Amino acid sequence: MRTKTSDDRLIDLFLDMLAAEQGAGDNTLQAYRRDLTDLSDYLGRAGHSLAGVATDSLREYLADLDKRGFKSSSVARRLSAMRHLFRFLLNERIRSEDPAAILSGPKRGRGLPKVLSIADVDRMLTRAKELTQAADASDARKLRAMRLYCLLEVLYATGLRVSELVALPRSAARNDARMIVVRGKGGKERLVPLNDASRRAMSEYLVAMDAPARGKQRSATASRWLFPSFGESGHLTRQHFARDLKELASAAGIAPRLVSPHVLRHAFASHLLHNGADLRIVQTLLGHTDISTTQIYTHVVEERLKSLVRDLHPLAEK
Repeated sequence: MRTKTSDDRLIDLFLDMLAAEQGAGDNTLQAYRRDLTDLSDYLGRAGHSLAGVATDSLREYLADLDKRGFKSSSVARRLSAMRHLFRFLLNERIRSEDPAAILSGPKRGRGLPKVLSIADVDRMLTRAKELTQAADASDARKLRAMRLYCLLEVLYATGLRVSELVALPRSAARNDARMIVVRGKGGKERLVPLNDASRRAMSEYLVAMDAPARGKQRSATASRWLFPSFGESGHLTRQHFARDLKELASAAGIAPRLVSPHVLRHAFASHLLHNGADLRIVQTLLGHTDISTTQIYTHVVEERLKSLVRDLHPLAEK
């Protein structure tokens, strides 16, 4: 019979390992905790514990997820969390065998990322720029519009993760900065180039934010963040930016459900590859540790290669 405390302790030990040895970020750790706590709760109702559960009980848990209506991708993620946990418990000699080693998850095709066209992104950028120039907008509203335009330009220019984007320091907006240092997952740093449009948007946004007429907002501008906020984090939240982005999409005539910060990250990568960028270069820019993560974009490369053969091969049908 398991106790809640014993399972919680094992989950905490596992998460401590992920943070210390693999540099897992807060979002990753929270996702693991949610998945493993759900497993622990299910096992507890059946009188089992993480330290003593058998393979059959884990299979029953996976079946229960299916009954609860979980998508195959979500079941596969839960299975991955289980495998990592039990491998850890085996390595730490807390268990003498790994009950998840022989489990098989649901078969699933790897879905292609949603991608906006270049024309769609251009429409959003154009609309965002128009909002910064609205003659009837108050100073506060115009500043928010400039912030959104700046966020959009930088995101499409760099392909940053939204958590990396909203946490950029003010120093990223230096006039002479051609590259910015980005701290990604696990605290790993990488250099990402800026284009002229993103540099100009950051510069104009900072000038507007630091204008003496801002009055009450001066305390926020003294922040070390490029996109400061009065919230706990000190900078704009991912959720706030995502909401603003959907409102902008609607104003640009694009269905909001098709747009998110991550979709724009996908657009950055896909548009680069479509125009001939090397997959390894895109991997570096996105901050992917493993090339297999970047390979979700290979459909773009394949289509480009087919197009090249069709258009340039001497024996191709005209």
